[in-house]
Amino acid sequence: MKHNYKAFFGFKRSPFAADIKTSDILKTPELIDVEDRFGYVISLGAIGLITGEVGSGKTTALRYALEKLHPSEYRTLYVTASSGSMMEFYRQFVDALGIHLTSNSKTVMVKVIKKEIVDYVREKKMKIVLVIDEASLMRLEVFAELHTICQFEKDSKPWLPIILAGQNNLVDKLTYRDSRPLASRIVAKSHLQGVDLKGMQIYLQHHLTLCGIDRMLFDKNAITAIHQGSGGLFRKANHLARGALIAAATEQSQMAGAEHVRLAATEVL
Repeated sequence: MKHNYKAFFGFKRSPFAADIKTSDILKTPELIDVEDRFGYVISLGAIGLITGEVGSGKTTALRYALEKLHPSEYRTLYVTASSGSMMEFYRQFVDALGIHLTSNSKTVMVKVIKKEIVDYVREKKMKIVLVIDEASLMRLEVFAELHTICQFEKDSKPWLPIILAGQNNLVDKLTYRDSRPLASRIVAKSHLQGVDLKGMQIYLQHHLTLCGIDRMLFDKNAITAIHQGSGGLFRKANHLARGALIAAATEQSQMAGAEHVRLAATEVL
């Protein structure tokens, strides 16, 4: 682990990092699909759903889609959900709006949130988009009440589009009877899953290229091992690929093989 694998391979920066620029994100068909559905949801002021396993790229897809919203027209509110109560959610919402509020009254919080949204729409001529990441963590009581903050002027004005992102059980929670008012507002769904073997090869080469390496550093067996070991999911693939390169550099090998991936897998859960 102490070997300087970046210098060994000639990387200009750390490979397979999570903090790459939005412009450097690999434009997969799934990513474009999320962007298209995202835009459709916002145009209607409705609710959209993005689901997928852990590490499938949901948050990356959100980053990519949000980058397309011009800051002069949209204000994006990003909330990472928790397993807290509805009151906790309202506190997160108020905080995302940048409002300092000492009251613990649900009625006051809702009134303040809605007034702020109305002011943005009417006075500032801007649209607010609420993105709730890790929405699958939310309690059922939150799903049962969340739709009420979308209601303006007797539910005639779609002024608060919402994007819900979470693991696959998010869909299950939306099938409960109490969640139906919220679920009825969903107009688009995207499900992210692992890429196939060819997609994984393209992904690996893309990230190598971002770091200044134009040649493939993984042999055919290594690519297969990364694909199988990660289930085609990018986050775990990142860990396996980076670990395999470290193992290869330690052995002074210019190419990572399946055995290097196997060694990397012993360090990854």
